Amino acid sequence: MPNLHRIGWSSLAALLPLSIIMTTTATAKPFTYVNARFGQSCTFPDEIFNNPMPEPENGDGQQWLSADGASLTCSGINNIDNDTPRGFVDGEKASTEPGYKVTYSKTGRNWAVLSGTKDGKIFYERRLFGKDDVIRTVFVEYPPSLKAKYDPLVGAITKSLRGP
Repeated sequence: MPNLHRIGWSSLAALLPLSIIMTTTATAKPFTYVNARFGQSCTFPDEIFNNPMPEPENGDGQQWLSADGASLTCSGINNIDNDTPRGFVDGEKASTEPGYKVTYSKTGRNWAVLSGTKDGKIFYERRLFGKDDVIRTVFVEYPPSLKAKYDPLVGAITKSLRGP
């Protein structure tokens, strides 16, 4: 492994999610979206999420749809309530919204991950809580019938979320 010293472990760690996306979806090429307003980025196979929706007027992010009923959103918001990863997860777990249930959650110092069901679909969400008081999010949602297709993708896609 002599080349690992040349490219560095952090570079290798950044490339790993992309290699997972590429090997999991043999023909799908990765696309990286970078938001001009908040600077968040995420990488995903644009042959699957191939229908971009118009970016909102406030420029906070964008959504892509797939032909089979899945969606991916990469967005940012100002953290005006000084929310924390733990506070976000606790609030979502306590939600009484009909058709919404969190089945998995995990937090770190500046991030949170949720998964569950919403309106009959499976969702997976990752949030980064930036030092610049911006929360950056990637949200993937898909029908349960497509679990075998999307479960291998969502981890790599959501781990690709970055902020400045």
